[in-house]
Amino acid sequence: MTATEPTPRIGPPLTAGEREMLRAHLDYHRATLAWKCDGLTDEELRRQASPPSTLSLLGLVRHMAEVERHWFRRTVGGADVPHLWSDERDFQAAYDASGSTRAEAFAAWEAEVEHARAVEAAAESLDVTTYIVKWEGDASLRMLMLHMIHEYARHNGHADFLREAIDGATGA
Repeated sequence: MTATEPTPRIGPPLTAGEREMLRAHLDYHRATLAWKCDGLTDEELRRQASPPSTLSLLGLVRHMAEVERHWFRRTVGGADVPHLWSDERDFQAAYDASGSTRAEAFAAWEAEVEHARAVEAAAESLDVTTYIVKWEGDASLRMLMLHMIHEYARHNGHADFLREAIDGATGA
């Protein structure tokens, strides 16, 4: 999306199969993050609205690109790909968007979302499991999709506050 095109958000279905429901909720939250960034300049997207925190809308987009990459490409897909913005595997580095642009951050995030969709679609079922070192156990694709919905929902709450501090825009 460009700064002038509104991000379409399609609410998840009220009835559907489990996998379709998880996909729809995840896509809704992805679209919500993009929607919170609609119409803002690069400078506004980089604005750190709550000092001393470096958190910004663009930082959230970069962070979610890193998170998508980690859970879908690395964890489920088994790809050996580096972090996008850190040589030290630091997820927090993505939050520093001080030198970033909408084009750079959104290109990376949109590419990772497409990879994530492909990895999820290729999985035989939601019951596919992978070992999660941090959690010290196996987790299913179902759990990872729920975790991603939670991750987006939490960060979309941050995005609400950041956007309101920039231009007063509110909305769910």
